[in-house]
Amino acid sequence: MSQNIVFGLKRSTQLIILGCLAGVVAAIYGIYAIGTGDRNAPSAVVAESTPEPAQGVNPNRIDRSYAQGDLAAFVIHKKRKDMADISFFDESGKERSLSEWRGRVVLLNLWATWCAPCRKEMPTLASLESKLGSKDFEVVAVSVDRKGAQTSGAFLIENHATALKLYADPSATILEKVKAVGLPASILVDRQGREIGRMFGPANWNGKDAERLIRAAIAEGPS
Repeated sequence: MSQNIVFGLKRSTQLIILGCLAGVVAAIYGIYAIGTGDRNAPSAVVAESTPEPAQGVNPNRIDRSYAQGDLAAFVIHKKRKDMADISFFDESGKERSLSEWRGRVVLLNLWATWCAPCRKEMPTLASLESKLGSKDFEVVAVSVDRKGAQTSGAFLIENHATALKLYADPSATILEKVKAVGLPASILVDRQGREIGRMFGPANWNGKDAERLIRAAIAEGPS
């Protein structure tokens, strides 16, 4: 019945209705495309769903069965390849490089203060860090907000996420380097600096599904 009504309208009216429906679907998924909240954010390259493996990489031990429940949208790669050695700044203004975390499992999370789904997700990331953060694992949450570290730091306090250290890349170049197409973006990196998998959009990182995935990554140990 509703389908007949839509197709009985003028062509221009049909396009308007269909466009509105597409917007509703995007809102339900809660993913902010890069540039939605910050018009100066750079355009990004579409992410690879199955990266080619780096030469000599051993088969990964985490399979698709770990992407379930809260992490059903988490894409686990069949083969892992080395992450780009991205750089960003810590709260003291010192430039840091992701390679400094080699030997530890890292959940790299990219966010911004203007990203509403990031606001929802941030407390769960802080809870995950409080629960599992150690010499073996850290949530490295990097703000790509162009307003600077002071604004990002206030955001962490406001959203009860002070368990997370403040890292920032005001230039937002990190987005293109990791081929992030939306915010928030979460990338799980193993001890060898290889990408295990990624997802775009918010997740409950304080749930049993996230803990199971992170513990499995930690248990892999050095190889």
